Amino acid sequence: MSNGARAVRGLLVATGAVALAFTTACSGSSSPSSSSSSGEKVTLEFAQWWEPELPDGALQGIMNDFQAANPNITVKLLSGPYASTKEQVVAGAASGTMSDVVGLDGAWVSDFAKQNAITDLTALMKDNGYDDSQLVSQVAIDGKTRMIPVINFVYPMFTNTDLLTQAGVSAPPSTRTEFMDAAKKVTALGNNTAGWVLPLSLDAPNGVQNDVMSWVWASGGSMLKDGKPDLTNKAVTSGTQFVKDLWDAGVVAQGSFTMKEQDKVEEFTNGRVGMMIDSLAHINLIKKENPALKFAISAIPAEDGYTGPRGIPYASWGIGIAENSKHKAEALKLVTYLMSKDVNSKLSTLANAFPGNKESKPDFSNSDPLFQQVFDIYKAGTPANEFVGLPVSEQLMRDYGEQLQLTLNGDESVSDALKNAQAKWVAEF
Repeated sequence: MSNGARAVRGLLVATGAVALAFTTACSGSSSPSSSSSSGEKVTLEFAQWWEPELPDGALQGIMNDFQAANPNITVKLLSGPYASTKEQVVAGAASGTMSDVVGLDGAWVSDFAKQNAITDLTALMKDNGYDDSQLVSQVAIDGKTRMIPVINFVYPMFTNTDLLTQAGVSAPPSTRTEFMDAAKKVTALGNNTAGWVLPLSLDAPNGVQNDVMSWVWASGGSMLKDGKPDLTNKAVTSGTQFVKDLWDAGVVAQGSFTMKEQDKVEEFTNGRVGMMIDSLAHINLIKKENPALKFAISAIPAEDGYTGPRGIPYASWGIGIAENSKHKAEALKLVTYLMSKDVNSKLSTLANAFPGNKESKPDFSNSDPLFQQVFDIYKAGTPANEFVGLPVSEQLMRDYGEQLQLTLNGDESVSDALKNAQAKWVAEF
């Protein structure tokens, strides 16, 4: 794992559409006052979805260590699943009541920056003398850092070993044809099992990124051309058609149109689906909820005949500071603590993730052996997430998701769906 930090750097800058900037320079505003330095007690609210996905007590333990080192600062964790955290953060951004420190998905950053809901970290770090050269990456909008990726995850294929074995499938599928075959065989087992699970909720449309567009990236395709929407190209058409083919074959778990990410994970954890595309962050959660579940992890299947490197979706546990926070200096102390070498090593180890500090070296010797398998997949592939940093990226997902739902419902063709989504995307850009 000695080259893990360098590997993540490649992961985060692999896609041209990703608005990531290393060590940016920007003129700062006046330095925010630090109540903790004057002895006044300060309480920071930290809203995130990380705590439920880490081992019990792990994040609170890190907060306890921070508080011991900063006795005038108390951190109040506001924890929940990804979807509910997003709703909470979005509501806070709109009302100016966002928590002091917020966990961020890269897909949210552009919108929050336009609302001026998350502060300019470039200026804040400069004003407080923080050396950002130790950071693997930063997500910048208009030259101003708004999010720092704390740790980073890839999204491979999870397969229920017992269900695949019962269905006569000897190994996780590697091609789309093999995936279709395995999905049909698992579904044929009956007992309300399904081959694949697909979350397409329009309220939390990240299923478009993680579960749909990943089929395009897995085979080296792109949804962009020169940084602009290109949804009608051959690769996106083929990936979308494959999802429709799976749907028409009846191998997708019921409830897709209202299903969110946590629902997908629950379906898999409870042994009701054979395969899902999901984050490494959920390994601990799945094993906690169902210790008896046997599952494997592999690369997302590619188009038949494709021989290039597999595209691997990734996502970050990003962090930002609310513009409405009255304690920005203290909030930055928490952020920089999480990004420090030893703490970032510990957090990435706990989460089975890649670190956000260049010098951090997570210790996976005692971690689930599945991580090493994923690391091998990662090293052999090409990380990709073209939504990070795009303008209104979540709305772009929703626009595509609306058209995909119409297609799956039989109301329009794949070609028309992509033309309509393309027109909406061009308007958004």
